[in-house]
Amino acid sequence: MLNVGIIGYGTIGQDVAQAILQGNAGQVQLKAILVRDETKYPDTSSHGYIITADEEVFFRQGLDVVVESAGHEAVKHYGEKALDNRADLILVSVGALADEPLHLKILEKARQTGRKVMVPSAAIGGLDRIAAGSVGQIDEVTLVTRKPPKAWIGTVIEQQVNLAELTEPFCAFDGVARDSARLFPESVNVSAALSLAGVGFDRTKVKVYVDPHISHNTHEIEAKGKFGQIHLQIRNTPSAGNPKTGYIVAMSVIKTLRDLTSPFVIGI
Repeated sequence: MLNVGIIGYGTIGQDVAQAILQGNAGQVQLKAILVRDETKYPDTSSHGYIITADEEVFFRQGLDVVVESAGHEAVKHYGEKALDNRADLILVSVGALADEPLHLKILEKARQTGRKVMVPSAAIGGLDRIAAGSVGQIDEVTLVTRKPPKAWIGTVIEQQVNLAELTEPFCAFDGVARDSARLFPESVNVSAALSLAGVGFDRTKVKVYVDPHISHNTHEIEAKGKFGQIHLQIRNTPSAGNPKTGYIVAMSVIKTLRDLTSPFVIGI
Protein backbone atom coordinates (compact mmCIF):
# COMPACT_ATOMS: atom_id res chain seq x y z
CA MET A 1 0.00 0.00 0.00
CA LEU A 2 1.47 3.32 -1.08
CA ASN A 3 0.95 6.53 0.89
CA VAL A 4 -0.22 9.45 -1.25
CA GLY A 5 -0.17 13.19 -0.62
CA ILE A 6 -1.94 15.77 -2.79
CA ILE A 7 -0.78 19.36 -3.23
CA GLY A 8 -3.78 21.51 -4.07
CA TYR A 9 -7.43 20.81 -3.39
CA GLY A 10 -9.20 22.39 -6.34
CA THR A 11 -11.24 20.50 -8.92
CA ILE A 12 -8.48 18.04 -9.83
CA GLY A 13 -7.25 17.48 -6.29
CA GLN A 14 -10.77 16.82 -5.02
CA ASP A 15 -11.52 14.33 -7.79
CA VAL A 16 -8.26 12.45 -7.18
CA ALA A 17 -8.83 12.39 -3.43
CA GLN A 18 -12.36 11.04 -3.87
CA ALA A 19 -11.13 8.28 -6.17
CA ILE A 20 -8.49 7.22 -3.64
CA LEU A 21 -10.99 7.19 -0.79
CA GLN A 22 -13.43 5.13 -2.87
CA GLY A 23 -10.73 2.57 -3.66
CA ASN A 24 -10.60 3.42 -7.36
CA ALA A 25 -6.90 4.33 -7.53
CA GLY A 26 -5.27 0.99 -6.82
CA GLN A 27 -3.42 -0.06 -3.69
CA VAL A 28 -2.87 3.45 -2.37
CA GLN A 29 -4.10 5.39 0.63
CA LEU A 30 -4.54 9.12 1.09
CA LYS A 31 -2.40 10.50 3.91
CA ALA A 32 -2.32 14.27 3.47
CA ILE A 33 -3.54 17.22 1.40
CA LEU A 34 -1.58 20.48 1.33
CA VAL A 35 -3.73 23.61 0.99
CA ARG A 36 -3.31 27.36 1.43
CA ASP A 37 -5.92 27.71 4.21
CA GLU A 38 -6.79 24.63 6.23
CA THR A 39 -9.53 26.47 8.18
CA LYS A 40 -11.78 26.11 5.12
CA TYR A 41 -11.92 22.36 5.59
CA PRO A 42 -13.27 20.13 8.38
CA ASP A 43 -10.97 18.01 10.51
CA THR A 44 -10.34 14.82 8.56
CA SER A 45 -7.71 13.17 10.76
CA SER A 46 -10.28 10.65 12.00
CA HIS A 47 -10.63 9.45 8.40
CA GLY A 48 -6.95 8.56 8.18
CA TYR A 49 -5.68 11.65 6.36
CA ILE A 50 -5.06 15.29 7.18
CA ILE A 51 -5.61 18.61 5.42
CA THR A 52 -2.89 21.09 6.35
CA ALA A 53 -1.37 24.38 5.26
CA ASP A 54 1.94 23.45 6.91
CA GLU A 55 4.30 21.96 4.34
CA GLU A 56 6.51 20.47 7.06
CA VAL A 57 3.53 18.58 8.52
CA PHE A 58 2.55 17.48 5.02
CA PHE A 59 5.95 16.05 4.18
CA ARG A 60 6.24 14.26 7.55
CA GLN A 61 3.43 11.85 6.63
CA GLY A 62 5.69 9.17 5.14
CA LEU A 63 4.55 9.84 1.58
CA ASP A 64 5.54 7.48 -1.24
CA VAL A 65 3.87 9.57 -3.95
CA VAL A 66 3.03 13.28 -4.15
CA VAL A 67 0.42 14.47 -6.65
CA GLU A 68 0.87 18.13 -7.61
CA SER A 69 -2.38 19.75 -8.75
CA ALA A 70 -1.91 23.34 -7.62
CA GLY A 71 -0.30 25.23 -10.50
CA HIS A 72 3.13 26.30 -11.67
CA GLU A 73 4.11 28.03 -8.43
CA ALA A 74 3.48 24.80 -6.53
CA VAL A 75 5.91 22.98 -8.82
CA LYS A 76 8.53 25.64 -8.09
CA HIS A 77 7.99 25.56 -4.34
CA TYR A 78 7.45 21.86 -3.70
CA GLY A 79 8.77 19.84 -6.65
CA GLU A 80 12.30 19.36 -5.38
CA LYS A 81 11.13 19.05 -1.79
CA ALA A 82 8.83 16.16 -2.63
CA LEU A 83 11.73 14.30 -4.23
CA ASP A 84 14.02 15.17 -1.31
CA ASN A 85 11.46 13.54 0.98
CA ARG A 86 11.81 10.26 -0.95
CA ALA A 87 8.49 10.53 -2.77
CA ASP A 88 7.79 10.06 -6.45
CA LEU A 89 6.21 13.14 -8.01
CA ILE A 90 3.17 13.18 -10.32
CA LEU A 91 3.04 16.54 -12.10
CA VAL A 92 -0.23 17.98 -13.37
CA SER A 93 1.11 21.51 -13.93
CA VAL A 94 3.78 20.28 -16.31
CA GLY A 95 3.87 23.66 -18.07
CA ALA A 96 6.07 24.84 -15.20
CA LEU A 97 8.89 22.87 -16.81
CA ALA A 98 8.96 25.39 -19.66
CA ASP A 99 11.21 27.20 -17.17
CA GLU A 100 14.39 25.41 -18.25
CA PRO A 101 16.43 26.01 -15.04
CA LEU A 102 13.53 24.61 -12.98
CA HIS A 103 13.22 21.63 -15.33
CA LEU A 104 16.91 20.83 -14.98
CA LYS A 105 16.85 21.22 -11.19
CA ILE A 106 13.92 18.85 -10.79
CA LEU A 107 15.48 16.26 -13.09
CA GLU A 108 18.78 16.45 -11.22
CA LYS A 109 17.02 16.11 -7.88
CA ALA A 110 15.18 13.03 -9.17
CA ARG A 111 18.52 11.49 -10.22
CA GLN A 112 20.11 12.28 -6.86
CA THR A 113 17.25 10.81 -4.84
CA GLY A 114 16.48 7.87 -7.11
CA ARG A 115 12.84 8.93 -7.38
CA LYS A 116 10.62 9.42 -10.45
CA VAL A 117 8.87 12.44 -11.93
CA MET A 118 5.75 11.27 -13.77
CA VAL A 119 3.66 13.28 -16.24
CA PRO A 120 0.18 11.83 -16.88
CA SER A 121 -1.36 12.23 -20.33
CA ALA A 122 -3.98 14.42 -18.66
CA ALA A 123 -5.96 16.44 -21.24
CA ILE A 124 -4.04 15.13 -24.22
CA GLY A 125 -3.65 11.79 -26.00
CA GLY A 126 -1.04 10.07 -28.08
CA LEU A 127 1.86 10.82 -25.75
CA ASP A 128 2.83 7.14 -25.69
CA ARG A 129 3.19 7.12 -29.49
CA ILE A 130 5.01 10.47 -29.60
CA ALA A 131 7.40 9.39 -26.83
CA ALA A 132 8.07 6.09 -28.59
CA GLY A 133 8.59 7.93 -31.87
CA SER A 134 11.16 10.21 -30.23
CA VAL A 135 13.47 7.19 -29.93
CA GLY A 136 14.00 7.78 -33.66
CA GLN A 137 13.76 11.02 -35.60
CA ILE A 138 10.68 13.23 -35.33
CA ASP A 139 10.44 15.86 -38.05
CA GLU A 140 7.63 18.01 -36.66
CA VAL A 141 4.97 18.20 -33.97
CA THR A 142 2.08 20.66 -33.98
CA LEU A 143 -0.79 21.27 -31.58
CA VAL A 144 -3.97 23.26 -32.15
CA THR A 145 -5.99 23.93 -28.99
CA ARG A 146 -9.56 25.25 -29.09
CA LYS A 147 -11.66 26.09 -26.06
CA PRO A 148 -14.98 27.92 -25.63
CA PRO A 149 -14.91 31.52 -24.34
CA LYS A 150 -15.82 30.62 -20.75
CA ALA A 151 -12.65 28.52 -20.49
CA TRP A 152 -10.53 31.66 -21.01
CA ILE A 153 -12.11 33.82 -18.30
CA GLY A 154 -9.37 35.05 -15.98
CA THR A 155 -6.58 34.56 -18.54
CA VAL A 156 -4.49 37.02 -20.57
CA ILE A 157 -6.80 36.42 -23.52
CA GLU A 158 -9.34 38.75 -21.88
CA GLN A 159 -6.88 41.55 -22.68
CA GLN A 160 -6.99 40.65 -26.38
CA VAL A 161 -10.68 40.15 -27.07
CA ASN A 162 -14.11 40.62 -25.51
CA LEU A 163 -15.05 37.03 -24.74
CA ALA A 164 -18.74 37.81 -24.24
CA GLU A 165 -19.11 39.36 -27.69
CA LEU A 166 -17.02 36.89 -29.68
CA THR A 167 -18.91 35.41 -32.65
CA GLU A 168 -16.08 33.79 -34.64
CA PRO A 169 -13.00 31.76 -33.65
CA PHE A 170 -10.16 34.00 -32.46
CA CYS A 171 -6.51 32.94 -32.71
CA ALA A 172 -5.00 34.11 -29.41
CA PHE A 173 -1.58 32.54 -29.90
CA ASP A 174 0.60 31.24 -32.72
CA GLY A 175 4.10 30.24 -31.70
CA VAL A 176 6.05 27.57 -29.83
CA ALA A 177 5.19 25.55 -26.75
CA ARG A 178 7.64 27.24 -24.40
CA ASP A 179 5.74 30.50 -24.78
CA SER A 180 2.23 28.98 -24.76
CA ALA A 181 2.96 27.12 -21.51
CA ARG A 182 4.08 30.35 -19.85
CA LEU A 183 1.21 32.48 -21.16
CA PHE A 184 -1.58 30.02 -20.31
CA PRO A 185 -0.41 28.15 -17.18
CA GLU A 186 -3.83 26.68 -16.40
CA SER A 187 -5.05 26.09 -19.91
CA VAL A 188 -2.29 24.79 -22.18
CA ASN A 189 -0.30 22.36 -20.03
CA VAL A 190 -0.95 19.97 -22.91
CA SER A 191 1.62 21.79 -25.04
CA ALA A 192 4.26 21.19 -22.36
CA ALA A 193 3.47 17.49 -22.06
CA LEU A 194 3.59 17.12 -25.83
CA SER A 195 6.92 18.95 -25.97
CA LEU A 196 8.52 16.76 -23.32
CA ALA A 197 7.34 13.61 -25.09
CA GLY A 198 8.57 14.73 -28.50
CA VAL A 199 10.83 17.42 -29.95
CA GLY A 200 11.06 19.89 -27.05
CA PHE A 201 9.53 23.21 -26.10
CA ASP A 202 11.18 25.26 -28.83
CA ARG A 203 10.31 23.01 -31.79
CA THR A 204 6.72 22.13 -30.88
CA LYS A 205 4.40 24.48 -32.78
CA VAL A 206 1.22 25.63 -31.05
CA LYS A 207 -1.90 27.54 -32.02
CA VAL A 208 -4.52 28.53 -29.44
CA TYR A 209 -8.08 29.52 -30.34
CA VAL A 210 -11.06 30.89 -28.49
CA ASP A 211 -13.97 29.29 -30.31
CA PRO A 212 -17.56 30.32 -29.53
CA HIS A 213 -18.91 27.51 -31.71
CA ILE A 214 -17.71 24.65 -29.47
CA SER A 215 -18.66 23.40 -26.01
CA HIS A 216 -15.78 20.97 -25.46
CA ASN A 217 -12.08 21.66 -25.02
CA THR A 218 -10.45 20.36 -28.21
CA HIS A 219 -6.83 19.47 -28.97
CA GLU A 220 -5.58 18.45 -32.39
CA ILE A 221 -2.12 16.88 -32.67
CA GLU A 222 -0.12 16.19 -35.78
CA ALA A 223 3.34 14.63 -35.85
CA LYS A 224 5.60 13.14 -38.50
CA GLY A 225 8.80 11.20 -38.22
CA LYS A 226 10.59 7.91 -38.74
CA PHE A 227 7.71 6.14 -36.96
CA GLY A 228 5.21 7.39 -39.55
CA GLN A 229 2.50 9.96 -38.98
CA ILE A 230 -0.14 10.68 -36.36
CA HIS A 231 -3.17 12.94 -36.63
CA LEU A 232 -5.27 12.91 -33.49
CA GLN A 233 -8.21 15.01 -32.35
CA ILE A 234 -9.38 15.00 -28.73
CA ARG A 235 -12.60 16.52 -27.37
CA ASN A 236 -12.60 16.78 -23.58
CA THR A 237 -15.67 17.48 -21.46
CA PRO A 238 -14.92 20.59 -19.36
CA SER A 239 -15.15 20.12 -15.63
CA ALA A 240 -18.23 21.72 -14.08
CA GLY A 241 -16.05 23.06 -11.28
CA ASN A 242 -13.40 24.56 -13.56
CA PRO A 243 -13.97 24.89 -17.33
CA LYS A 244 -10.25 25.51 -17.89
CA THR A 245 -9.69 21.80 -17.28
CA GLY A 246 -11.54 18.58 -18.08
CA TYR A 247 -12.61 15.53 -16.11
CA ILE A 248 -10.00 13.49 -17.98
CA VAL A 249 -7.14 15.23 -16.14
CA ALA A 250 -8.07 13.74 -12.77
CA MET A 251 -8.87 10.43 -14.47
CA SER A 252 -5.36 10.39 -15.93
CA VAL A 253 -3.80 10.97 -12.51
CA ILE A 254 -5.94 8.19 -11.05
CA LYS A 255 -4.82 5.84 -13.82
CA THR A 256 -1.18 6.72 -13.07
CA LEU A 257 -1.71 5.88 -9.39
CA ARG A 258 -3.35 2.57 -10.35
CA ASP A 259 -0.39 1.66 -12.54
CA LEU A 260 2.02 2.07 -9.63
CA THR A 261 0.58 -0.96 -7.86
CA SER A 262 -0.98 -2.91 -10.72
CA PRO A 263 0.52 -6.21 -11.98
CA PHE A 264 -0.63 -5.26 -15.50
CA VAL A 265 0.07 -1.87 -17.09
CA ILE A 266 -1.02 -0.76 -20.56
CA GLY A 267 -0.47 2.46 -22.50
CA ILE A 268 2.99 3.60 -21.40
